[in-house]
Amino acid sequence: MLVILAAVFVVHIAVTIMLFVATISNVWLKNVDNPISQGIWQVCNAGVCTTIFDSISSDNHPSMRAVEAFMILAIIFCCIALMSFVGQLFTLEKGCRFYITGAMMFTCFICILCGVSIYTARFANSTPGFYHAYCFILAWICFCLSFILGILYMVLRKK
Repeated sequence: MLVILAAVFVVHIAVTIMLFVATISNVWLKNVDNPISQGIWQVCNAGVCTTIFDSISSDNHPSMRAVEAFMILAIIFCCIALMSFVGQLFTLEKGCRFYITGAMMFTCFICILCGVSIYTARFANSTPGFYHAYCFILAWICFCLSFILGILYMVLRKK
């Protein structure tokens, strides 16, 4: 059981790091022909970066702000879940489950789902000549892993 708890902790750390990388980096979309990359914060062209709001239409500004907000909330809830797991690991009685940590991870999962879904619907498929880059893929991997972690936290018992 200790090995399972350690593995869950390591995966949780990995999800947290991947969420930070996916949110901070500006490589959500990459151009096929040119060295242009687009993230949720900036658009970079050959090393010169400008704010994302200079390159998208004003109709999409609220959508991009929502993506930014949901990704930041996902990081916050993932970090809170990590701290609550460590806290519950030392304070829970034997046989109890990690319900608070699981609820925080499910909230993180919902935030990632909302942020990445909005980005996919409004930006990822509407930009011709661009393909999905590593941050976009990392965000979807975090989506899957946070769901699995949420379920594991609800099922695991402290032994």
